[in-house]
Amino acid sequence: MEKTLHIGFLIFPGFPMACLTSFIEPLRAANEISNEIAFKWSIVSEDKGKVNSSANVGFDPDTTLRQTSGLDFLFLLSAPTNTFELQTTPAHLRTLFRHGVTLGAISGGVFPLMRAGLSTKTPISVHWCYRSAFDAEFPKITASDQVVEIQNRLITASGAAAAFELALHLIETRLTTGIATEVAHWFQHPMMRKTNVPQSVPIHKAAGVNTPLPDTIVKAIELFAQDMSQPIAIAEVANELHISPRHLERSFKRATGLSPSHYYRKMRMDAARQIVMYTNDRLPDVAASIGYVSVQAFNKHYETAFGVNPREDRQRINIYRASGMIPVPSV
Repeated sequence: MEKTLHIGFLIFPGFPMACLTSFIEPLRAANEISNEIAFKWSIVSEDKGKVNSSANVGFDPDTTLRQTSGLDFLFLLSAPTNTFELQTTPAHLRTLFRHGVTLGAISGGVFPLMRAGLSTKTPISVHWCYRSAFDAEFPKITASDQVVEIQNRLITASGAAAAFELALHLIETRLTTGIATEVAHWFQHPMMRKTNVPQSVPIHKAAGVNTPLPDTIVKAIELFAQDMSQPIAIAEVANELHISPRHLERSFKRATGLSPSHYYRKMRMDAARQIVMYTNDRLPDVAASIGYVSVQAFNKHYETAFGVNPREDRQRINIYRASGMIPVPSV
């Protein structure tokens, strides 16, 4: 019989509970189906004491990071804004990695994982709703839009469904493809996705439009997203696509209900809000990161989009954090 794989889950306040349960339940089912203890798991915290999830459900950890031993894997689950309670935690994570423990993170857990100072040139799976904030904080790290990234002993997954996929991968590797498939069927999981699967990202569509966006619109959106710090002119996008600006305008309104310029502004504002919510970057730097030279213009467009200016938005979020609440999505 092969060894039991011991998986630790290091949870931080405000971690997404669904990511934890989506990982553990398939492992539990695999043990039952295989009639062996192929996997065991431990809930780990920095310091002994109950840790509340983003849904305000409390979890009592089995052990602390300092006391844990015998791990094969350690996955970090966290809201993106978490800082370390103990100054020794980053060094402890690096030591575990050096001694052969495979480290990983689910969803917002990629933020403390990278803050621990791991030197990596491998791509990191970053949930699309955190991408702009991640790029702003870690510009030298390659963020990936893949659902799961498995790179040597560094594994990252973008959300709860991705955690389930990752569990299936471990089950397939440790046991068999047949058992992994049966586990997927237990939970009415529609399919076992392999690696190299891109995340599903919401795209604004016009009311009543249920068909996929035309290739022209998809390619235009890709051009918009390439480097928001250097805005691209609508006429330049049309030229790249070998169509007239008027044709691009009509196509965008038909498919999305918005003009290309308004769609582009929406993309830039959504990216800015991520940085406002999940980083402490100066607001002029936030404005510059999405291509605004004028902070006044940035503030105006931000307030039009969200009903508050970026300073007020950040103050509101910080007040909630100080009250022990999680005001932003933790996926």
